[in-house]
Amino acid sequence: MRVLSFLIAYFFCSAAWADREKTHIVSAGDTIFTIAEQYYRDHQKWTVIYYGNQDKLGGALLQFPEGAEINIPYLPSDQAADATPLRQVDAEMKLLTGSNYAPFTDHNWSGDGMITEIVNAALENSPYPVPYEIRWDDDWSTHLFPQLDSKEFDMGFPWFRPNCEEDRLNQRCENFHFSEPLVELLILLFTRKDASFQFETDSDITGKRLCRPKGYFTYDLERKGRDWINQGIITLVQANSPDACFDLLMKGDIDAVAVNEFLGWTKVSSLGLKGVVEPLRRPLSIEGLHVVISKKHWRGTTHLYRFNSGLEELKKSKRYDDIVSRRLGLFWAQLE
Repeated sequence: MRVLSFLIAYFFCSAAWADREKTHIVSAGDTIFTIAEQYYRDHQKWTVIYYGNQDKLGGALLQFPEGAEINIPYLPSDQAADATPLRQVDAEMKLLTGSNYAPFTDHNWSGDGMITEIVNAALENSPYPVPYEIRWDDDWSTHLFPQLDSKEFDMGFPWFRPNCEEDRLNQRCENFHFSEPLVELLILLFTRKDASFQFETDSDITGKRLCRPKGYFTYDLERKGRDWINQGIITLVQANSPDACFDLLMKGDIDAVAVNEFLGWTKVSSLGLKGVVEPLRRPLSIEGLHVVISKKHWRGTTHLYRFNSGLEELKKSKRYDDIVSRRLGLFWAQLE
């Protein structure tokens, strides 16, 4: 009865949601930025359209083909989270995550954040779904080693996947399976609006000073065809915190802060830099967030298959787009 009630409630919620969505037929001269300005009155919300239409980009990074019919997500300022009938205390399957990582995993967000909701929904769509428990530990430094590596938990989320094809000896690559991406994040260059920094091609990065906080990944700067750090093409400054990076930007000691768009916009808002600092339009890279499972886990490949199957089914459905759009709407509403 509980599951039936959930399905009925979800059906009516999805129907009401669909009534508020719009579609747009791409015309000559349309860009993802002009479309965002048309529907949201803010060209900076172009990423909302990007996340809601990645399958329609036709291999291009930011340009839709003329004639394409794209979805314009509805952005509510608040929306209740989906029910989680399989999530139970002391269930045999145990997942590990942490809070203070908004909008992805955070107790202060409805549904405990966007990624938590996606994981919940993927598990419900997996073959022969089973009850599961989510444990929260805000000390992220202990998640991979020792907690997940020692199989204390069956899965952990969300984690970036290094470039394992080029760095097979990477500790994460050697020790963990990675699911298909839960969501793919845009890594952007946040610069001062009064700067002359342009980033149309990789050659524009030569001689620039980029800041990324200590402990954050750098493989997008070192991948094959770039190798910006080792060849001295850029100067990488690794400040103690995101706030410190933005402080260096305002002092003129660096040219850009290289972080994911959610972190960047959060800091721009909290530090009172709206209208002063904005991201460049061309992404530096696109990185996925994943579920990880220890390769030592005796059921690791089985868990990976089941989760990926559920995630694939979820992404085929409207529910995935609904979750992402709801959380993006809440994110932008909080910034405004």
